[in-house]
Amino acid sequence: MGLSLCLVVFHHLLLKLLLTNIVVANMSFASVQQQPTCRDKERSALLQLKESFVITKSASAFEGHVIGLDLSSSCLFGSINSNSTLFSLFHLQMLSLSDNHFNFSQIPAAIGQLCGLIYLDLSISFLYGQIPLEISNLTKLSFLDMSYNYDPVTEEKFLKLRNPNFETLLRKLTMLEILVLSYVDVSSKVPDALTNFTSLKELHLRDCELYGDFPAKIFRLPNLQSLNLELNENLTSLLPEFQKKSPLTRLE
Repeated sequence: MGLSLCLVVFHHLLLKLLLTNIVVANMSFASVQQQPTCRDKERSALLQLKESFVITKSASAFEGHVIGLDLSSSCLFGSINSNSTLFSLFHLQMLSLSDNHFNFSQIPAAIGQLCGLIYLDLSISFLYGQIPLEISNLTKLSFLDMSYNYDPVTEEKFLKLRNPNFETLLRKLTMLEILVLSYVDVSSKVPDALTNFTSLKELHLRDCELYGDFPAKIFRLPNLQSLNLELNENLTSLLPEFQKKSPLTRLE
C-alpha cells in the first residue's frame, strides 16, 4: 500500500530527527559548524522526543514506498551528484531541497530518473551551472521552483538555461501549475508555448534576462493568478484589456 501525503507529513518530524543518520551517512554531505543550529534547549527537547520512542514496524498499519522527501532548511552542506542514493528513490512524488548549500554543484542529470515527481523545489540551494535537459523528463510536474540560486551582493546568477534553452526545457512540462525561475539566467524570449499551459496558476520570472515581446496571450490564461516579470529590462509587452472575470490577482 502506498503512503499517503498525510503520512508523509506525519513522518516529516521523524525524518528531521534522524537527518544525521539518513542524510549524512547515505548522501555523504559534510557538516558545517558555521551553519545555524537549534537552540540547546530545543535541540535537547527534540532528541528526548526521539529517544522516547522505539521504532518498530508493528506499530503502524502500513508499508510502502517513499513518495515524499522534505529536506528544506535542513542545514545541509556539500556537493550532490548523480551517484547520490537520493536518486534511487524512484517512487518520489514530492522533493524539496530548498534553502541548503550544495556547494555550487550542478543539478545532477540523474534527477530525470525520478519521473514520478509532481513537486520539485530546488530554490535557494547554491546550485550552479546549466539546468540539465533531464528535468524535461519530469512530465508529471505541477510545481517547479529553481529560483534564487544567485548572489544577492554581486547579482551573479548561478543557474542558466542555454542547452536546453527555455523553450526546450518546457516542451514536455505541460502540466505545470506553478513555475518559479526568478534569478535564473534564461537569456531568451518567452516561449510562445507557454500560451498553451492552461493549468498554469503562477509564473515568476523575475530578473531572468528575458528579452523581446512577451506573448500577450499569457495574460489571458484561464487559471493564471500571479505573474512576476520584474527587472527584465529588455522585455516589452502591450497590456491587454482585462476582463472582470480574469483570475489574475497579482501582476508585477
